Amino acid sequence: MDRRTVLRATVAGGAAAFSGSLWAGAAVAAPAQPGPSPYGSLRTADGNGIQLPTGFTSRVIARSRQTVSGTSYTWHDAPDGGACFVAGAGWIYVSNSEITPGGGASAVRFNADGSIASAYRILSNTNQNCAGGATPWGTWLSCEEVSRGYVYETYPQGGTAAVRRAVMGRFKHEAAACDPDRRVIYLTEDESNGCFYRFRPNSWGNLAAGTLEVLVAGSATSGPVTWARVSDPDGSPTLTRSQVSGAKRFNGGEGCWYDDGTCWFTTKGDNRVWAYDAVNQRIDLAYDDSLVSGTAPLTGVDNITGAGSGDLYVAEDGGNMEINVITPAGVVAPFLRITGQSSSEICGPAFSPDGTRFYFSSQRGTSGSSSGGITYEVRGPFR
Repeated sequence: MDRRTVLRATVAGGAAAFSGSLWAGAAVAAPAQPGPSPYGSLRTADGNGIQLPTGFTSRVIARSRQTVSGTSYTWHDAPDGGACFVAGAGWIYVSNSEITPGGGASAVRFNADGSIASAYRILSNTNQNCAGGATPWGTWLSCEEVSRGYVYETYPQGGTAAVRRAVMGRFKHEAAACDPDRRVIYLTEDESNGCFYRFRPNSWGNLAAGTLEVLVAGSATSGPVTWARVSDPDGSPTLTRSQVSGAKRFNGGEGCWYDDGTCWFTTKGDNRVWAYDAVNQRIDLAYDDSLVSGTAPLTGVDNITGAGSGDLYVAEDGGNMEINVITPAGVVAPFLRITGQSSSEICGPAFSPDGTRFYFSSQRGTSGSSSGGITYEVRGPFR
């Protein structure tokens, strides 16, 4: 996967795409280029096989088919999308399981000092749970990456059964991101001719009823967009992506992250990061692997998350097993690299609620199989 990659800030008329966010000060006159990481260069691999900048350390949180330390719970196969939630004085990290059948999602609860308090299952008997997204009301949307798959609303705190939210559409779901300002949820679709959707709940905080819409635009990579209602979210007999004429096609929708008026989402088929400006209703190509000559630091774009600094963190599916940081100043650089796991992919990047700890998984670990997944934590001087 030696493809060229670069972060691209919007240019000329597209500059408004980042207005009102931490990206508003980005240089918009030209595509940004790879440059020095705000954290410095990567050191040699630590005992866990992870290369990190100076001042950062890693630890293993869980391994597939092994009990989570200090608990009796066996961690799931193929850990994928994840997110963190406040839990009293501590927090919870939730992780999907991308296997069929079985799938589902698990959670690890941490004490205030970072020690593991417990681990448990929050979703069972589903299929190929890939990514998803956290809601402002503290639930985790776990998405099935299968044809006419469902979104399941799960409860990280435990003790409450997950609920299937069929009204959010049946398609090959990937990720979700909540926009509390417009009270909608954005959804990506992992198809080579997939779409970008938004779900409008009738009542914010209640996903039992609402309207599914699809983004409509021309073939250009930037410009104004509109939204059109998907008349049959069930996708049968006509698939959701085939119901609206003019729906914009995206090549393999993956990660999705909303912050301060912008929803960032990735497409793995063409190694791009897109920026949907929800304020001005336009899209722009924020990242494209064909815009840099020579070797780019980031290939195989996949899961994405953000930090309070405005930095984006993009995980690689393949590539050289890195998570790259993309700064508002237009710099793309490696933040970490996993060594000795070339047959895996990095999934589920998420920060703890206070922003001091960073979680992610290697889906297949050193074995290259779903039973070899490893979930990690990184600590250090995050900005």
